[in-house]
Amino acid sequence: MKTITIEGHLRTEHGKKAARQIRSQDNVPGVIYGGAQEVNFYASAKAFKPLVYTGEFQLADVTVDGKTYKCILKDLQFDKVEDSLIHVDLLELVGDKKVIATLPIKFTGVSVGVKGGGKLITKIKALKVKALPKDLRETISVDITNLDLNGNIRVEDVKVDGMEILNSPRIPIASVVLTRQLKQEEATAATSGAKAPAAAPAKAAAPAAKK
Repeated sequence: MKTITIEGHLRTEHGKKAARQIRSQDNVPGVIYGGAQEVNFYASAKAFKPLVYTGEFQLADVTVDGKTYKCILKDLQFDKVEDSLIHVDLLELVGDKKVIATLPIKFTGVSVGVKGGGKLITKIKALKVKALPKDLRETISVDITNLDLNGNIRVEDVKVDGMEILNSPRIPIASVVLTRQLKQEEATAATSGAKAPAAAPAKAAAPAAKK
């Protein structure tokens, strides 16, 4: 699994004034929790970018005051006006302690419904799981090979070892829907296949009147 290395510095002063001073020097304050003790630190905004601005699930090795903490990203705060990163929350991974993480879904295979002219619609891009640190992975693979037209794959259909999926079981993850072209083709086939009503039999000509 990809790991980002961040060189942090222990915060000796706290409060809004100290935080503003840290940000004015292009640094971002953060906190590491979940381990034996909470660690308040700061690091350069540039160091956080590979961890923050990505859709991938990654680990972070954060070194603060000579000690390295293996963490995952838990929460972010951005400035409402400038949209710049202003605070980072990290969760320390402890060997025997389960953590909650959000893992991206990786779809594998080609759906039979797509082969038949349908369109794949993805409803969820990631799943929330509870697992020990050793069981975390970069992605959760979901095979869509047998997904047919008008079919759905739901959360309850996903099986992963060593993890508890926390999303509601009945939520759809992906489906294959009819495209407009396919709908038109089906409508045309249905119309042409309908039987036309039989014509009424012609009446026999009346015999000529005798004079």
